[in-house]
Amino acid sequence: MKIPRWKFWLSYLFEQHLESTSSEHNPYLNVSLVNGRFQLATANAVYSFADLYSNFRRAFQEIDVKNRPILDVLVLGFGLGSIPYMLEHVFKCRFNYTAVEIDEEVLYLASKYALPEIVSPIELVTANAIGFAAQCETQYDLICMDVFLDDSIPEDFETADFLGDLKKMLRSEGILLYNRLSYSETDKKNSRAFFDEAFRKIFPDAALIDTKNNWILVNRPFKS
Repeated sequence: MKIPRWKFWLSYLFEQHLESTSSEHNPYLNVSLVNGRFQLATANAVYSFADLYSNFRRAFQEIDVKNRPILDVLVLGFGLGSIPYMLEHVFKCRFNYTAVEIDEEVLYLASKYALPEIVSPIELVTANAIGFAAQCETQYDLICMDVFLDDSIPEDFETADFLGDLKKMLRSEGILLYNRLSYSETDKKNSRAFFDEAFRKIFPDAALIDTKNNWILVNRPFKS
């Protein structure tokens, strides 16, 4: 979507509201322009923030994504497409994407505001990521698990069955990045318990990346 230049520059001083909507999955969705970037937020969380989506930006830096043999990427929880946008514009990577998003309204907003700025091919799938993962027979070099309902991860995405499906969809040298909250002490306690008691049972060599307010869980060591 073309933004007037005055609004673009003003967004570096004040948040510029662009659109608010709702859906059966998200009662509040707000698109605004902040620091020249499209931001998608719910009442309590930021779903997308272009190249300023710092948790995955830090994770991509840590795993040295540009120098990995990646061709096919699966994104679970698409938002406004911060992950492909960032990989393309910041890390100069062109991959093939499959993006799974349950909320048609979110995909509408992504198509309106963000997708015109992304050149890489993206297959958009409107589906529950649980069902998609269970039925998927394709394997990927990189999987980004970024499913949230407002500021929490639905319990179905913390089960051994779902983690096993993620493992099944990874190629032999594939990387899984699983986004978790670590903003509060409660968040850290819950994410630590999930990492130790669930994630490591499926991925025994797992590691984590602390991005300040989030932890990105990784299926295996990522540094040589």
